[in-house]
Amino acid sequence: MDTPELQKIWKQKYLLVPQQLEKMKKIGSAATGFNANIDAVLKMSGARLAALIKDCNLSLKDLQNIKTKKIYEPADVLRGVFKCFVGGIAEEWLTEQKSVYDWMNKTLGYDRLQMGGQGGIVGNVLASVGIKKVYVHTNSLPALQAKQFVQTKNLLSFDENGECKPACQINRLEDVPLIHWIIEFDKNDTLEIEGQTFRCPKANRFIATYDPLNLKLKTDDAFLAHMRKTGAEYVVLSGFHALSSDNDGERLIDEIVPEIKRWREVNPQSIFHLEIASTQDLPIRRAIIKKIAPLMDSMGINEREAIDLLEILDEGSLAEACARRPTAENLFAGLVKLKEKISVPRIQLHMFGLYMVLQDTNFKITPEQNLKGMMTAATIAAAKAGTGNIDNLLWAHGRDVSDVGLIEIEDLATSISQKGLITSGIGHYQKWALIVCPTILIEKPVTLVGMGDTISSLSLTAAQ
Repeated sequence: MDTPELQKIWKQKYLLVPQQLEKMKKIGSAATGFNANIDAVLKMSGARLAALIKDCNLSLKDLQNIKTKKIYEPADVLRGVFKCFVGGIAEEWLTEQKSVYDWMNKTLGYDRLQMGGQGGIVGNVLASVGIKKVYVHTNSLPALQAKQFVQTKNLLSFDENGECKPACQINRLEDVPLIHWIIEFDKNDTLEIEGQTFRCPKANRFIATYDPLNLKLKTDDAFLAHMRKTGAEYVVLSGFHALSSDNDGERLIDEIVPEIKRWREVNPQSIFHLEIASTQDLPIRRAIIKKIAPLMDSMGINEREAIDLLEILDEGSLAEACARRPTAENLFAGLVKLKEKISVPRIQLHMFGLYMVLQDTNFKITPEQNLKGMMTAATIAAAKAGTGNIDNLLWAHGRDVSDVGLIEIEDLATSISQKGLITSGIGHYQKWALIVCPTILIEKPVTLVGMGDTISSLSLTAAQ
């Protein structure tokens, strides 16, 4: 079957997305945590990157000499941007140096401010699709942060007195804004250094984070009290990647574990999802998988995060194969290995042009419901990529799915002897259900910030 025929089949499947969005309005509650901040978004061209590298007197050897994925000086910011630009990959590096923050503020600047942090982004998304009450955790909520929340009454947080209010209306006067730099670059842009030309193979971004509160997992007592008493139907957690073993990160994870267990006891029917983010500290990465993941029903990862997890699970050769050739076939092999080794019933992997879910056969959400949720997520993610926001949820509805995704599914289906996967999107592997979904790709995205968070949270909550 050729690509146009397959696109026609999938376009027909995608017709149900508006119905799924209507169903989401019946969800009573969701909660997101722990990290919300302000993102300073900056589009960086190869030419400007080259100029900054020159101003800092960095050679090509200097740029490639990456000893750690942590930022100690401005040169480390440029090393990170260069690595992600040349590789077309996304990474987040952390800094605790106020001097680096000041340098970014003065030298880099930004094009616009927007909601940042997985918890904040997911809160905005879930409120925008009409879930009745969405509670978002904020450890800092001054007016500048409040402006980044959607202006709706169903997105709720807590003021300095612990009173629950629409998040956009709160102004904790004593709180300090938390700002992260999101440095984006375009596919096929070029960078010239020492006579060599580097071409960016895929639009992506590098994140430079200075955030003293989220780096220490500072929690809001009012939010915790609410969750202990009421809970929520869906709970989406992230932000643990900001911790470090140097700052008692493992102890902080140990302390939050009993808290999450209490939330589960309040409403045993709740669905808990962990969104993995780029975690550079290896002990923290291990602690997240060992201590947080087993408390979850679901987990979301992208290609890079899958590779990172394989590395700490002693699957170095498979991680290397996925890094060398991030195809659906290789990443599915990685997904299978993660499913074997991590105690979580459902894992979703989102890659370029394709989403994959591997879940227990008795999972709370059926494969058919999962596929509906994934198509809904793909539609809204495409709207966000194409317009920079999700004001028009159905902006991309009716567009063809990507031929990239279809090719990847076909290769995967052949490798695991499930030809029907290409048209149905539903299959099985060993003892698990397998769901795959080709996505809608936008050639020149306005933004890619928060795309994984949007995809994972909507794939789960729209699975009705």
